[in-house]
Parts: sequence; structure tokens; C-alpha cells
Amino acid sequence: MKALHKAVSILGSQSALARAISVKQQNIWSWLHIARKVPAEYCLAIEKATQGKVRREDLRPDIFAEEKNNA
Repeated sequence: MKALHKAVSILGSQSALARAISVKQQNIWSWLHIARKVPAEYCLAIEKATQGKVRREDLRPDIFAEEKNNA
């Protein structure tokens, strides 16, 4: 979850990241502390919100790293 922590740090708070990707702050907290992963459908939004400083492959290498290798 280092990548999600980095995204929170870049945006300044869980609330700011949540607003940037149109979810509730509770979702961010849950991804950090319970789910321990970001749902795939939010990875691109986080990448855009952080201006590419946090990449989708960093957030979910189990999904997006394979995509990159097959491209």
C-alpha cells in the first residue's frame, strides 16, 4: 500500500484524494486499512489525480503489470 500512501501524501490528505477521484474519504481509509488494495476501477483516476506520480501498475501490479508486459 505504499503507492496509495504516496498518493495521499501527494494530494495532502485522504479527503483530498477522495475528492479528486469522486469517492468518500472512508473508501480511502478502508483501502488502506481493511482491503489493503485499491479497486482496479480507481487506479487510473488516482494516476491522473497524482499527475502520474503514482502509476496504476504501482497500485495494482497484479492487474496492470501483466497488461504492460503483454503490450
